[in-house]
Amino acid sequence: MKKLISATLAASLALSLAACGSSASTDSVAASSEAASTESTAASSEAAESTAETSELAGTTLKVAASPTPHAEILNAAKDILAEQGIDLEVIEFTEYVQPNLVTESGEVDANYFQHKPYLDGFNVKQGTHLVSVGPVHYEPLGIYPGKSDDLANIADGATIAVPNDTTNEARALQLLATQGLITVRDDAGLTATINDITENPHNIKFEEIEAAQLPRTVQDVDFAVINGNYALAAGFSVKNDALATEDASSEAAQTYANVLVVKEGRENDPAIQALYAALTSDKVKDYINSTYDGAVVPIF
Repeated sequence: MKKLISATLAASLALSLAACGSSASTDSVAASSEAASTESTAASSEAAESTAETSELAGTTLKVAASPTPHAEILNAAKDILAEQGIDLEVIEFTEYVQPNLVTESGEVDANYFQHKPYLDGFNVKQGTHLVSVGPVHYEPLGIYPGKSDDLANIADGATIAVPNDTTNEARALQLLATQGLITVRDDAGLTATINDITENPHNIKFEEIEAAQLPRTVQDVDFAVINGNYALAAGFSVKNDALATEDASSEAAQTYANVLVVKEGRENDPAIQALYAALTSDKVKDYINSTYDGAVVPIF
């Protein structure tokens, strides 16, 4: 009888312990199940939102006016990103700078990409248009290129430097030379600086003002030339390897003259336009720019 009672108690204890263990295991499973369910619900919710957003844009066609190089090429590099969202990007090329803004204003295209903000602001004033920047994408740096000399640190007294003769690019050239310590420019001159704004010229540099597109042809006749990136590239210079110095991305010139995506006022927050800008400022497009243009075109995002 005692043996029977002992056996019964042992069995009861074993069942009791097993029940406790089962209870803890059940709680753990339940908690895990609840957490998994919560995560699954959150993931499903995010996926649903993403799908809803994608389906909302699916079937959208965006028409964008652009200069052939580099703007149209950069836009084409973004096409696949937009296609994943159901957006068809149609790039329309223009070789001049008036029509792209006019067709954006009229609504014939959704956006354009070819200009910097100062040009856009001036165009709005002159033409009475209502165009705004969505944001910057890239800039095209000026560089100092060697001519008869190739050592900026030991520039000869009386050296000759060729600079662009238009107001905007001459100011950029002078500011670039100033960052290299070759001259000092009046503090408030900024991006309107001219040769008359040079306050210190310790090396007695002589300046030759030449039309920007012609500058690459002058390098053999001067000590140095300050050349726009696009003209340098077209002339066979390697911006990365040949330029002795270039405008930095943080410079006032780079920030001011960055090329921007432009739309008619009121469309800047359109989901499809925002998707386009996100694609243009993606890592994929950044890699494309860096690997394609040899430093003549630089991402500014």
